[in-house]
Amino acid sequence: MIVVIPARYASTRFPGKALADLGGKSVLRRCYEQVAKVVATDGIVVATDDQRIVTECERYEMRSIITSAACLTGTDRVAEVAQRIAAPWYINVQGDEPFLNPDGLRQLIRFTETASADLSIINACAPISHEADFRSVTVPKVVRDMSGNLLYISRAAIPTTKSLEFGGAFRQVGLYAFRAEALHQFAKQPNKTPLEALEDVEILRFLELGFRVAMIEVQESGIAIDTPEDLERAKRFLATT
Repeated sequence: MIVVIPARYASTRFPGKALADLGGKSVLRRCYEQVAKVVATDGIVVATDDQRIVTECERYEMRSIITSAACLTGTDRVAEVAQRIAAPWYINVQGDEPFLNPDGLRQLIRFTETASADLSIINACAPISHEADFRSVTVPKVVRDMSGNLLYISRAAIPTTKSLEFGGAFRQVGLYAFRAEALHQFAKQPNKTPLEALEDVEILRFLELGFRVAMIEVQESGIAIDTPEDLERAKRFLATT
Protein backbone atom coordinates (compact mmCIF):
# COMPACT_ATOMS: atom_id res chain seq x y z
CA MET A 1 0.00 0.00 0.00
CA ILE A 2 1.25 3.48 -0.88
CA VAL A 3 -0.34 6.86 -0.20
CA VAL A 4 -0.23 9.31 -3.11
CA ILE A 5 -1.03 13.00 -2.59
CA PRO A 6 -1.74 14.61 -5.99
CA ALA A 7 -0.88 18.30 -5.92
CA ARG A 8 -0.86 20.75 -8.80
CA TYR A 9 -0.23 24.45 -8.84
CA ALA A 10 -2.54 25.45 -11.70
CA SER A 11 -5.87 24.78 -9.97
CA THR A 12 -8.76 26.23 -11.99
CA ARG A 13 -10.67 27.70 -9.05
CA PHE A 14 -7.69 28.56 -6.84
CA PRO A 15 -4.26 28.64 -8.52
CA GLY A 16 -1.47 27.88 -6.07
CA LYS A 17 -3.79 26.53 -3.37
CA ALA A 18 -1.42 23.67 -2.49
CA LEU A 19 1.18 26.22 -1.39
CA ALA A 20 -1.27 28.70 0.16
CA ASP A 21 -0.31 29.68 3.71
CA LEU A 22 -2.53 28.26 6.43
CA GLY A 23 -1.32 29.22 9.88
CA GLY A 24 2.37 29.27 8.93
CA LYS A 25 2.35 26.05 6.89
CA SER A 26 1.26 25.32 3.34
CA VAL A 27 -2.04 23.52 2.75
CA LEU A 28 -0.06 20.65 1.21
CA ARG A 29 2.32 20.36 4.16
CA ARG A 30 -0.57 20.22 6.62
CA CYS A 31 -2.17 17.45 4.58
CA TYR A 32 1.10 15.50 4.43
CA GLU A 33 1.60 15.81 8.18
CA GLN A 34 -1.88 14.40 8.82
CA VAL A 35 -1.11 11.41 6.57
CA ALA A 36 2.25 10.89 8.33
CA LYS A 37 0.37 10.32 11.60
CA VAL A 38 -0.85 7.04 10.09
CA VAL A 39 1.66 5.99 7.38
CA ALA A 40 5.46 5.91 7.50
CA THR A 41 6.97 8.64 5.35
CA ASP A 42 8.60 6.12 2.99
CA GLY A 43 5.06 5.05 2.07
CA ILE A 44 3.90 8.57 1.12
CA VAL A 45 4.60 10.38 -2.15
CA VAL A 46 3.44 13.74 -3.50
CA ALA A 47 2.64 13.59 -7.23
CA THR A 48 2.96 16.92 -9.02
CA ASP A 49 3.88 18.54 -12.32
CA ASP A 50 5.14 21.81 -10.86
CA GLN A 51 8.67 22.61 -9.70
CA ARG A 52 7.36 25.02 -7.05
CA ILE A 53 5.63 22.13 -5.33
CA VAL A 54 8.73 19.94 -5.71
CA THR A 55 10.74 22.71 -4.00
CA GLU A 56 8.25 22.78 -1.11
CA CYS A 57 8.56 19.00 -0.79
CA GLU A 58 12.35 19.13 -0.78
CA ARG A 59 12.35 21.87 1.85
CA TYR A 60 10.32 19.76 4.29
CA GLU A 61 11.63 16.29 3.30
CA MET A 62 8.42 15.16 1.65
CA ARG A 63 9.04 12.58 -1.08
CA SER A 64 7.75 13.69 -4.49
CA ILE A 65 7.45 12.43 -8.06
CA ILE A 66 7.14 14.56 -11.17
CA THR A 67 4.15 13.48 -13.26
CA SER A 68 2.94 14.61 -16.65
CA ALA A 69 1.43 18.05 -17.10
CA ALA A 70 -1.12 16.36 -19.39
CA CYS A 71 -2.83 14.52 -16.50
CA LEU A 72 -6.55 15.33 -16.64
CA THR A 73 -7.13 14.87 -12.90
CA GLY A 74 -5.44 13.97 -9.65
CA THR A 75 -6.50 10.35 -10.15
CA ASP A 76 -4.72 10.32 -13.52
CA ARG A 77 -1.67 11.46 -11.57
CA VAL A 78 -2.08 8.55 -9.15
CA ALA A 79 -2.39 6.21 -12.15
CA GLU A 80 0.96 7.47 -13.42
CA VAL A 81 2.54 6.73 -10.04
CA ALA A 82 1.03 3.22 -10.22
CA GLN A 83 2.96 2.65 -13.46
CA ARG A 84 6.24 3.31 -11.60
CA ILE A 85 5.62 1.86 -8.14
CA ALA A 86 4.02 -1.56 -7.62
CA ALA A 87 1.54 -1.86 -4.74
CA PRO A 88 -1.65 -3.82 -3.99
CA TRP A 89 -3.55 -0.60 -3.27
CA TYR A 90 -2.98 3.07 -3.99
CA ILE A 91 -4.47 5.43 -1.41
CA ASN A 92 -5.26 8.82 -2.93
CA VAL A 93 -5.36 11.63 -0.38
CA GLN A 94 -6.40 14.93 -1.88
CA GLY A 95 -3.79 17.60 -1.18
CA ASP A 96 -6.51 20.14 -0.38
CA GLU A 97 -7.57 18.36 2.85
CA PRO A 98 -5.34 20.06 5.47
CA PHE A 99 -7.55 18.86 8.34
CA LEU A 100 -7.72 15.26 7.20
CA ASN A 101 -8.88 13.04 10.06
CA PRO A 102 -6.19 10.37 10.58
CA ASP A 103 -8.85 7.97 11.87
CA GLY A 104 -10.60 8.17 8.49
CA LEU A 105 -7.37 7.20 6.74
CA ARG A 106 -6.88 4.29 9.14
CA GLN A 107 -10.45 3.20 8.47
CA LEU A 108 -9.89 3.28 4.71
CA ILE A 109 -6.69 1.25 4.99
CA ARG A 110 -8.44 -1.37 7.15
CA PHE A 111 -11.23 -1.58 4.56
CA THR A 112 -8.71 -2.39 1.81
CA GLU A 113 -7.32 -5.23 3.93
CA THR A 114 -10.65 -7.09 3.91
CA ALA A 115 -12.02 -5.97 0.52
CA SER A 116 -13.29 -8.66 -1.83
CA ALA A 117 -11.28 -9.37 -4.96
CA ASP A 118 -13.96 -7.84 -7.19
CA LEU A 119 -13.81 -4.46 -5.44
CA SER A 120 -11.20 -2.08 -6.79
CA ILE A 121 -12.41 1.41 -5.81
CA ILE A 122 -13.25 2.82 -2.39
CA ASN A 123 -14.15 6.41 -1.53
CA ALA A 124 -14.99 8.13 1.75
CA CYS A 125 -17.85 10.40 2.72
CA ALA A 126 -18.94 12.29 5.82
CA PRO A 127 -22.23 13.77 7.06
CA ILE A 128 -22.92 17.37 6.10
CA SER A 129 -23.51 19.42 9.23
CA HIS A 130 -24.35 22.81 7.74
CA GLU A 131 -26.92 23.66 5.09
CA ALA A 132 -24.49 26.14 3.53
CA ASP A 133 -22.23 23.21 2.61
CA PHE A 134 -25.22 21.33 1.21
CA ARG A 135 -25.98 24.27 -1.08
CA SER A 136 -22.35 24.96 -2.03
CA VAL A 137 -21.23 23.90 -5.50
CA THR A 138 -17.69 23.38 -4.19
CA VAL A 139 -18.90 20.47 -2.02
CA PRO A 140 -19.67 17.25 -3.96
CA LYS A 141 -22.67 15.47 -2.44
CA VAL A 142 -22.84 11.65 -2.30
CA VAL A 143 -25.86 9.41 -2.88
CA ARG A 144 -25.48 5.70 -2.00
CA ASP A 145 -27.49 2.54 -2.49
CA MET A 146 -28.66 0.30 0.36
CA SER A 147 -25.37 -1.60 0.27
CA GLY A 148 -23.27 1.54 0.61
CA ASN A 149 -22.16 1.70 -3.01
CA LEU A 150 -22.04 5.00 -4.86
CA LEU A 151 -25.12 5.75 -6.96
CA TYR A 152 -24.20 9.28 -7.94
CA ILE A 153 -22.20 12.27 -6.79
CA SER A 154 -23.01 15.86 -7.67
CA ARG A 155 -22.20 19.45 -6.93
CA ALA A 156 -25.95 20.02 -6.85
CA ALA A 157 -27.84 19.92 -3.53
CA ILE A 158 -28.84 16.24 -3.45
CA PRO A 159 -30.70 14.30 -2.17
CA THR A 160 -33.54 16.71 -1.52
CA THR A 161 -37.31 16.91 -1.15
CA LYS A 162 -39.93 18.22 -3.55
CA SER A 163 -39.53 21.54 -1.77
CA LEU A 164 -35.73 21.37 -2.19
CA GLU A 165 -35.19 21.16 1.57
CA PHE A 166 -32.03 20.08 3.37
CA GLY A 167 -32.98 16.83 5.03
CA GLY A 168 -29.53 15.41 5.66
CA ALA A 169 -26.79 14.53 3.19
CA PHE A 170 -23.18 13.39 2.86
CA ARG A 171 -20.20 15.09 1.27
CA GLN A 172 -17.33 13.42 -0.48
CA VAL A 173 -14.09 13.32 1.48
CA GLY A 174 -10.81 13.38 -0.45
CA LEU A 175 -9.82 9.84 0.54
CA TYR A 176 -9.79 7.07 -2.08
CA ALA A 177 -8.29 3.61 -2.56
CA PHE A 178 -7.66 2.04 -5.96
CA ARG A 179 -6.26 -1.19 -7.30
CA ALA A 180 -3.83 -0.80 -10.20
CA GLU A 181 -6.16 -2.24 -12.87
CA ALA A 182 -8.90 0.27 -12.07
CA LEU A 183 -6.40 3.10 -12.36
CA HIS A 184 -5.19 1.69 -15.67
CA GLN A 185 -8.71 1.67 -17.12
CA PHE A 186 -9.34 5.16 -15.75
CA ALA A 187 -6.19 6.62 -17.29
CA LYS A 188 -6.78 4.95 -20.67
CA GLN A 189 -9.55 7.45 -21.38
CA PRO A 190 -8.23 10.25 -23.62
CA ASN A 191 -10.77 12.72 -22.26
CA LYS A 192 -12.98 13.17 -19.25
CA THR A 193 -16.19 11.14 -19.49
CA PRO A 194 -19.43 13.13 -20.04
CA LEU A 195 -20.75 13.29 -16.47
CA GLU A 196 -17.27 13.71 -15.07
CA ALA A 197 -16.74 16.71 -17.34
CA LEU A 198 -20.17 18.17 -16.55
CA GLU A 199 -19.86 17.91 -12.76
CA ASP A 200 -16.06 18.24 -12.57
CA VAL A 201 -15.99 15.28 -10.17
CA GLU A 202 -13.48 12.64 -11.27
CA ILE A 203 -14.92 9.65 -9.36
CA LEU A 204 -17.81 9.78 -11.84
CA ARG A 205 -15.47 8.44 -14.53
CA PHE A 206 -15.36 5.12 -12.70
CA LEU A 207 -19.17 4.97 -12.53
CA GLU A 208 -19.43 5.79 -16.23
CA LEU A 209 -16.94 3.01 -17.00
CA GLY A 210 -19.10 0.54 -15.08
CA PHE A 211 -17.05 0.13 -11.91
CA ARG A 212 -18.58 -0.38 -8.47
CA VAL A 213 -17.46 2.27 -6.00
CA ALA A 214 -17.80 1.34 -2.32
CA MET A 215 -18.36 4.29 0.01
CA ILE A 216 -17.24 4.26 3.62
CA GLU A 217 -18.47 6.77 6.15
CA VAL A 218 -15.83 8.62 8.14
CA GLN A 219 -15.93 11.47 10.62
CA GLU A 220 -15.96 15.03 9.38
CA SER A 221 -12.43 16.06 8.38
CA GLY A 222 -12.78 19.83 8.46
CA ILE A 223 -12.64 22.11 5.44
CA ALA A 224 -11.37 21.14 2.00
CA ILE A 225 -9.62 24.03 0.25
CA ASP A 226 -11.19 24.58 -3.15
CA THR A 227 -11.47 28.38 -3.32
CA PRO A 228 -9.88 31.43 -1.66
CA GLU A 229 -13.06 31.68 0.42
CA ASP A 230 -12.46 28.14 1.70
CA LEU A 231 -8.97 29.17 2.76
CA GLU A 232 -10.36 32.04 4.81
CA ARG A 233 -12.84 29.66 6.46
CA ALA A 234 -9.97 27.28 7.17
CA LYS A 235 -7.96 30.04 8.82
CA ARG A 236 -10.90 30.85 11.09
CA PHE A 237 -11.38 27.14 11.83
CA LEU A 238 -7.68 26.73 12.66
CA ALA A 239 -7.82 29.68 15.04
CA THR A 240 -10.54 27.96 17.08
CA THR A 241 -8.85 24.54 17.34
